[in-house]
Amino acid sequence: MSQRNVTKLEKPAVRRTLRRFWEVTRMKPGAAALAVFTSVAYIALLVFVNTWVMGLIVDRVQAAPVAADDVWTVFGPYILALLAVNLIGQACSKLQDYAVYKLQINGNYHLARLCFDTLSNQSMTFHTSRFGGALVSQTSKFMSGYTQMVDVVVYSLIPTIASTACTFIALAPAVPAYAAALAVMLVVYVIVATRMYQRILPLSAETAKAQNRLSGVLSDAVTNILAVKTCGREDFEKDLFNQADLDAMRAESRSMRATMQRGFTTSGIITVIMLVVSIFVAGGNAWFGISSGMLVMMFSYTYQLSMRFNYINSMMQRMNRAIGDASEMARILDEPRLVEDAPGAPDLAVIRGAIDFEHIGFAYADAAQGDRVFSDLNLHIEPGQRVGLVGRSGSGKTTLTKLLLRLSDVQDGHVYVDGQDISACTQQSLRRQIAYVPQEALLFHRSIRENISYGRPDATEAEIRRAAQLANALEFINRLPAGLDTLVGERGVKLSGGQRQRVAIARAILADAPILVLDEATSALDSESEALVQDALENLMQGRTSIVVAHRLSTVAALDRIVVLADGEIVEDGTHAELAAAGGEYAALWSRQTGAFLDSE
Repeated sequence: MSQRNVTKLEKPAVRRTLRRFWEVTRMKPGAAALAVFTSVAYIALLVFVNTWVMGLIVDRVQAAPVAADDVWTVFGPYILALLAVNLIGQACSKLQDYAVYKLQINGNYHLARLCFDTLSNQSMTFHTSRFGGALVSQTSKFMSGYTQMVDVVVYSLIPTIASTACTFIALAPAVPAYAAALAVMLVVYVIVATRMYQRILPLSAETAKAQNRLSGVLSDAVTNILAVKTCGREDFEKDLFNQADLDAMRAESRSMRATMQRGFTTSGIITVIMLVVSIFVAGGNAWFGISSGMLVMMFSYTYQLSMRFNYINSMMQRMNRAIGDASEMARILDEPRLVEDAPGAPDLAVIRGAIDFEHIGFAYADAAQGDRVFSDLNLHIEPGQRVGLVGRSGSGKTTLTKLLLRLSDVQDGHVYVDGQDISACTQQSLRRQIAYVPQEALLFHRSIRENISYGRPDATEAEIRRAAQLANALEFINRLPAGLDTLVGERGVKLSGGQRQRVAIARAILADAPILVLDEATSALDSESEALVQDALENLMQGRTSIVVAHRLSTVAALDRIVVLADGEIVEDGTHAELAAAGGEYAALWSRQTGAFLDSE
């Protein structure tokens, strides 16, 4: 890809990022206006008015000697003016800092909420294709980018613009030829700097992406450290990290070289500007009759302005970094939600618990063309019916439960609960009506109490303990030093697999939802615990519409109905006795398991 194409591709990222930054900045119009006003006033007073008063003093000294007794009389007003200017200027400096803090605190607060709301409401398809650690890193960089941008704009960009305006306001009437020459040189500087900035911008974005990849690799290895160690793959993960680290270093180096090249070029232009002002100052009085005070102002103003422009290199570099760091999250914020509530969608009201899948067609976003999980699937589940979903790996069992939960949306057909199209109802109300226990327990790094009561935070101590007891979890919980207040670690790592699963089952029991979905809910339990939990689940399923995904067929043998899936189609449907006697797919699976063979899934 050519450099020109890369630059064009990055322009939307710049606009997208700046738009997000502006949206939070305008939430505090008073602080934004104060930041602009104080930045201009600070420069105008402490740099230009100060120098102007000193120029008047120089002209007065040159005009005629001042006796010692007359110093305070003659120069007293100038001294008082300088004192007032500096007092007001310093006050503006502190107000400028206050405005910056207000903007940054407010901006980071709203940007953090925006990122969290966006990420938490994105579909599972979105999350399964990204590193969780990279998303956290991108959120942090997005907020940091705003902080950097406010600093650059208030402390560098606005003062540079104010310095330019004040310089020409002061010099153009007195020395128009010099002002015109200075204007030409500054225009050349801006053109050159801008074009080089456009070349640097995509390099900064590449650097940010490389850093995000590095964070993702690190997060992936740390999250799965047990697998790394038990497989003896430390060296392999180290090589992966080293390669990502090397890519990040190379991206940084490319950005650094381009920035240094720009710095050398712009510094050369600044040198020419200082050469011109030196010539004007040296010959200004002889050629144009310019007073000594005005010559002092010419040099001081031009030198101060040239230093401001010289810092543009650093300013642009910081802006590049801020935009580059924030651009990836800004793009994510603009991504459409794959699963989204319709405007004004009502809450789902479940009274009976009937479930209907009608003419379902579904394919994953990253699937090959024509590779569909379901093409025209129809399934009706009566209220209160306990249904097992079985089949070989990849037959669509878990996908069907995800469509019921709207973790993904169907492309064709409809899913109904009590005759209500779930796509027309709010997602949260739908999921509050479904108690879901996945194959891998989903626990937070919080206390066992908080994990069990996650679906019902207002549950009483007695209700939490009863749910834990029914899930066969209370016994091991009571053995822990902190009991229900024990922190379980990230993803429940401090608990065994069976303990994690029992906590998750206790959460589902406490939720007391009218619909129950169990996706291999007992797979991590030993035989004794499974038997006890199976009894609890039998009680829990009474009067509730239940869908049980299972590979271990003994889990579903006693259910009201068993649905056998193969290649996204329902190939058998009936009770255990009926299907075992039919000699079809289910009978073959049952024969393998009762013959002591393990299902490969």
